[in-house]
Formats: sequence, structure tokens, C-alpha cells
Amino acid sequence: MHAGDGLVCLRFETMKVVSALAAVRHLLAEGTVRPGDTLLDSSSGIYAYALALAAHRFGLRCHIVGSTTVDHTLRTQLAVLGARLEQMEPSSDLKLDQDRRVRRVRELLRENPDYHWMRQYHDDIHYRGYLATAELIERELDLDRLTVVGGVGSGASTGALARFLRERSSSVELAGVQPFGSITFGCEHVHDPEIIIAGIGSSIPFGNVSHELYDAIHWIGFEAALAGSVDLLRRHAVFAGLSTGAGYLAARWERDREPDRTVLFIAADTGHRYVDSVFARHDEARRVEDFDPHDVSTMEELALPWSRMHWGRASAPPAAIFT
Repeated sequence: MHAGDGLVCLRFETMKVVSALAAVRHLLAEGTVRPGDTLLDSSSGIYAYALALAAHRFGLRCHIVGSTTVDHTLRTQLAVLGARLEQMEPSSDLKLDQDRRVRRVRELLRENPDYHWMRQYHDDIHYRGYLATAELIERELDLDRLTVVGGVGSGASTGALARFLRERSSSVELAGVQPFGSITFGCEHVHDPEIIIAGIGSSIPFGNVSHELYDAIHWIGFEAALAGSVDLLRRHAVFAGLSTGAGYLAARWERDREPDRTVLFIAADTGHRYVDSVFARHDEARRVEDFDPHDVSTMEELALPWSRMHWGRASAPPAAIFT
């Protein structure tokens, strides 16, 4: 949907359904998994739902090691789809939460060697599903004047779109969105006391993040993302998750920076799981016009509530290299 001059919202009910369906279909076609097998992975939210849907569709079992952020609605959806969920104990430390999930996945693989670990963070099989989306974008927009903005997360969605679109036009630019505290682009030293944007950052290196694809990175804290989410609903009637609010804020800035380009930002899921933590706090939200990013050139300059760096398709910082 168009969200004002030069802004386009790529709207998903659950974005990762696209990648999960394509990945599972490929695994079945090549014989890596067979009907009745169990798919295993760790998730902070929407990938769990996506994988459960894919497993249900293709007659597979699904075992999810879930973040402490998985809510009652998602737990119910997973139960209806027949997925098994092991949820981490409550924790305010998302790094600890993520580390515990990875350890538990490895324990399950030792106990159940016939499980197939989907490795959403590390296996580029998850790029496959975005080819059809890239083809849709190509039909609708001028790729020679296009900037894509989205949460980095596992790296699959933004990375795949940039890769497929640049096969058609090398002029496509990519701006990634990160929360403060994420290791992926070197911001692990800056703590956001209200961080709840669990799905678009990481405390561990991800193999699916191709740093060399990104032209710019925006680090956006809770306060700024809250403003973006509330404004997007009020101004454009788009009810989406907190990462979308952050992406919308970054997309507006990129549009204003280069008004001759179209900026497409990704809305990865709906806003339902953020009703209490974000939208119920709408009276606290400042105007989006009150925010501008700190323009930084080194990691030491990063600061809340919003920082932007020209990444220039550089390689990964040392701590984010996946081995």
C-alpha cells in the first residue's frame, strides 16, 4: 500500500510464512525431510508461527524453542496447529534468553538426531521465498529509484529482496533497521532500557546476514519506534508491529533525504502482540517530526534514541562474523 508521497508499505500478515513455506517445500523436494519428520527451531515470535503453519501444511511435526516474549495468543495458535512449544523462563535479558534457546536446541538435537534444525538464522534456504515478492515489487515500482527499508533480524528478508532486486537493477539501495544492543552491526555496547524489539536484532552472530548488502543502518530505540508505530496507525491506518514503526520512521527519513526515490518499508507482522506494550501507551508517543537520527561514522558515537550510519556495503564487524 502507498503511505504518502514516495512511501510504499510492503504489508505482511506474517512475513516469515513466505520463507518458511519455500524452505520446507525445498527440503521435501530434495528428500532432506519426509512427511512425519520433526522440524526444530528457535524463535522470538513470528517465525514460530510461520514454521508451524508450514509443518502443518506439509504433514510434518514442529518443535519450537520459544523466547520469553512469546505471548498467549501465539501460544494458542501454535497449540491449534499441533506444534510443540518450549518457552524460556521470563527474563529481562534478551541476550540470556537467546543463548538459552540456542543451548536448548543443541540439547534437543543430541537427544533426537532425526530432528531437522531449520536454522532460520544461518541457512540461506530462507532466502528462497522472497523471489516472488521481489518479482511483485519489480512489476509495481521503478527499481532504478528504489530504496528498501526493513528490520535486519535473521537477514533473510531484507538480504533476499536486495539480492533479487539488484539482479534486475544495481541501483536498488538497502537500509537496515536495528535495535540498540544488537551485535549484528556493532551496537552491543548501547543499552536501551525498554528494548522489546526482539525480532530484528541479535546477541549472537547470524550467518544469514550479508553485511555487504546494506547501504545504511538505522539503530532505533523504543521511544522512537513507539512514535513511528502510533503515527503509522493514526496517519495511514496500518496496524503493525514495533519493528514496522521503527522501519516507517527510517523510511520517512530516507525519503526526505532523497525525495526523487521511492522508499519501500517492510511491515513484517500485525500489531496484535503489541497492544499492551505499545499501542496502549499511545498518549506517551511524541510526534515523529520530533525525531531525527544522530548521523554517526563510528560505533562509539551511537546514541539513543536514534542513530544512522552510512554502512556503504562494508563487511561485518569482528564480533558479528558467523563461524
